[in-house]
Amino acid sequence: SFERRLRSDTSRAMSTTEQKIAELEAEYARTQKNKATEGHLGLIKAKLAKLRRELEAQGQKGGGGGGGEGFAVSRSGDGRVALIGFPSVGKSSLLSALTDTESEAAGYEFTTLTCIPGNVLYNDVRIQLLDLPGIIQGAAMGKGRGREVIAVARTADLVLMVLDAAKEGVNNHRVILERELETVGMRLNKRPPNVTLVKKKTGGVKFNATVPLTKLGDDPVKTAQQILHEYKLHNVELLVREDVTTDQLIDVINGNRKYVTCLYVYNKIDAITMEEIDHLARKPHSVVISVRRELNLDYLLERVWDAMGLVRVYTKRRGAPPDLDDPVVLSAHRHGVSVEAAAQKISRELVNIHNYSWVWGTSVKFSPQRVGLTHTLHDEDVIQVVTKTNTQQKMDKDYSQRVQNYNKMIAEKRRTRTKEGKKKRSTG
Repeated sequence: SFERRLRSDTSRAMSTTEQKIAELEAEYARTQKNKATEGHLGLIKAKLAKLRRELEAQGQKGGGGGGGEGFAVSRSGDGRVALIGFPSVGKSSLLSALTDTESEAAGYEFTTLTCIPGNVLYNDVRIQLLDLPGIIQGAAMGKGRGREVIAVARTADLVLMVLDAAKEGVNNHRVILERELETVGMRLNKRPPNVTLVKKKTGGVKFNATVPLTKLGDDPVKTAQQILHEYKLHNVELLVREDVTTDQLIDVINGNRKYVTCLYVYNKIDAITMEEIDHLARKPHSVVISVRRELNLDYLLERVWDAMGLVRVYTKRRGAPPDLDDPVVLSAHRHGVSVEAAAQKISRELVNIHNYSWVWGTSVKFSPQRVGLTHTLHDEDVIQVVTKTNTQQKMDKDYSQRVQNYNKMIAEKRRTRTKEGKKKRSTG
């Protein structure tokens, strides 16, 4: 049948691509690492990234990752946290301990087969936790439904990598998981490089750097041009504002990288010595816990809150006390924590008619203080938005366009109501 031939062709293409990847990885391992070979190594990395992207596309075309049933979970709350890790490290037990959701936990592997959501209420803010099935080595290529698991992890604001503290020294799961996530374009605890790439129709490659480049080999311009040509980019403007590596340059060219904060959660610390606990706790971005003994779970939630960059802002009407029951929750990783972000969260129209705001709290020198849209808010600040008067709004350049858009929206709503009324009368 056609589907069988398609699977066969896809399988052959994948095996050829995998062979090319293996050959390039072998060449990369053979090549000495020094400044003279950085350009050549960067070109190998570019070819590897391109082939891995092709392999992933071939796997999706041939259905290599299986269906996505059970993984489509609607976003709820003010933030999303994904629990990832190998099987039987305590992800389901952690979800059950932090939320009211009961995720099945047992002594055997692969107890969780789908994505199980739960909500935790912390500082009056609802945070969504996702218990994902355990992933195995090769998950980035679709093994064990790994592609679906990692796709859900890409939608999260924070990744909790749950590890077995008693076995981490032998299993080395942290390095394996980091490699799997790096392969599919997730960058843990990193920020996007300060590089601007603009594609042009003509003009060739124009390369400019505002800082000395020490990580792109002896000839940074030649290295950058070789990597660009590998991606068939022959007419671009490239402006580099920091000392980037070849990996960072490849990430900019691909443009589909996900930069996400990750906390490494070492579970089952009740099975190791105090010296080992101290060693793990001192690692960057790490938290040590024991779900079974309920140790350090409060500190874990505190670290999750800080890592997500959530800020609560309370609103206030003129002449009335602030509403302390329903805060506006902002995120530093999503839309920022400025006055403009708060106004956008309250109402989309509020940004257009914003005049100034009064702010009480630690973000201002005086309480209250008059601020503009660019002011950065702190946690538990109080804000009172003052809108423009009708006369001020009419002086805006886009006032007539906004009025036209508003009239169109009202007319569309009336037409929709009329159609629905006619349907009810005809069916009734």
